[in-house]
Amino acid sequence: MKFSSRMSVAIHILLYLEEYEKEEKVTSEVLADTTGVNAVNIRKTLQLLKKADFIEIRRGVGGACLKKGPETITVRDIFEAVEDSDEELFHMHEHPNTNCPVGGAIKGVLDGHLEAWKTMLLREMQKVTLKDLFLEMQDEIQKNH
Repeated sequence: MKFSSRMSVAIHILLYLEEYEKEEKVTSEVLADTTGVNAVNIRKTLQLLKKADFIEIRRGVGGACLKKGPETITVRDIFEAVEDSDEELFHMHEHPNTNCPVGGAIKGVLDGHLEAWKTMLLREMQKVTLKDLFLEMQDEIQKNH
């Protein structure tokens, strides 16, 4: 299974803002360069982050900046801001053969587990803040230099 990269791009954007917003004007072009993602997709992600009230997009002078402290934003908050919250996290295949004993039972077997796994994943995501990731990033930068 492959999850969307929207969350990792959003985290990248927020970490970049935390690191550089005081030093430079952070535009969608700057963010496209650091993420390797098309500027149009960056602008869409910025709009989702703005809607979640994590960032401000400055009129006139331009650029984006954090609106909330990184210690108040959890990975779960970011995930819920940029992913389709109406969509199930884990999907059940749609057409199991109900004439087969396994195909007829699989939905009943997995339904409760899929929901429990989603709950567990979201609970773990709630434990990690943007500040935690920023500190890990600083350690990683130190290791690489």
